Amino acid sequence: MKPIAVGKNRKIGMDQPCFLVAEIGINHNGDMALAHREIDAAAGSGADAVKFQNYHTENFVSDRSLTYEYISQGKTVVESQYDMFKRCELRPRALRELRQHCEERGVVFFSTPMDEEGVDELVREGVTLLKNGSDCLGHLPLIRCMARTGLPTVISTGMATREDINDAVQAFRDAGGRDLILLHCTSAYPTPAADVNLRKIPALAEAYNCLIGFSDHTDGIVAAVGAVTLGACFIEKHFTLDKNLSGPDHRFSADPREFRALVDAVRFLETAMGTAEVGFAPSEAVNRREARLSCVARHNLSAGHTLTTSDIAFQRPGTGLPPKMAEELAGKQLARDVRSGALLQPGDLAPVA
Repeated sequence: MKPIAVGKNRKIGMDQPCFLVAEIGINHNGDMALAHREIDAAAGSGADAVKFQNYHTENFVSDRSLTYEYISQGKTVVESQYDMFKRCELRPRALRELRQHCEERGVVFFSTPMDEEGVDELVREGVTLLKNGSDCLGHLPLIRCMARTGLPTVISTGMATREDINDAVQAFRDAGGRDLILLHCTSAYPTPAADVNLRKIPALAEAYNCLIGFSDHTDGIVAAVGAVTLGACFIEKHFTLDKNLSGPDHRFSADPREFRALVDAVRFLETAMGTAEVGFAPSEAVNRREARLSCVARHNLSAGHTLTTSDIAFQRPGTGLPPKMAEELAGKQLARDVRSGALLQPGDLAPVA
């Protein structure tokens, strides 16, 4: 699978640094000043990209009796879904402003639209990446619309059955989509450890032959770091300036300190994953010489003495004959005196007649 180019100088792929996304989503609370501060904080925390959500509320929820329950600032809140989404709408002018700010900070801007109109808004803004959310996994017309743009597309698989994912991937590919990143996701906020199921990551890679990432809704960074060890090349984590801000997603989002910890852990892990080639590491070379054992004379030995295994001890350093050669040395005659504790060397042995 070839890497996917996004932004001016970013690539997403198995041989690339993991692409780390700070999902601001609706954590701006409808406050553009807060949204800008979040972009700055995400960039400062090492994010490769920030993601928002753009939609027209009436297009996907018009029944104002539908409610959403969440915990905010330590209290249970129940409010109208319509009201919650309406206050966080981002109109095209706002999208343009946020995209420009992201460009200035050197991070990729992208967003999750809820319908074809939202896709068109993003295309007009020159985005280089689209995201289909888990709630729209079954919205195949929307997925086909994304595919027809020719843009790399991220499809999240929260709440999905295998059939749901099959339908979405087929719809994307049948509509001409090529660059696909499939995200393993559990749509529970926060996600309990028992429901994370990171082993789905290699299973998805095998089943769909595309790049795989992880949309992380757990508390902390352990699951996201673990996802990288299983092949995730794209990590999405909700982001906030302060977990105590009001709103549905702040409490389980990463704040700047936590996101920086995630970035640092993933970058360390990427280096630590290293190679599958078996052999000692360069940093072990000194200890290999100094800490390994060699065959040494257990006591003073005279020239002409025929070695037995009882004449041989094993001591540091490891620069002499290795212990595995002790049985081979037994029966050999010494050509010269060897003092107790001295390393046995090939030159100590008399030539075989």
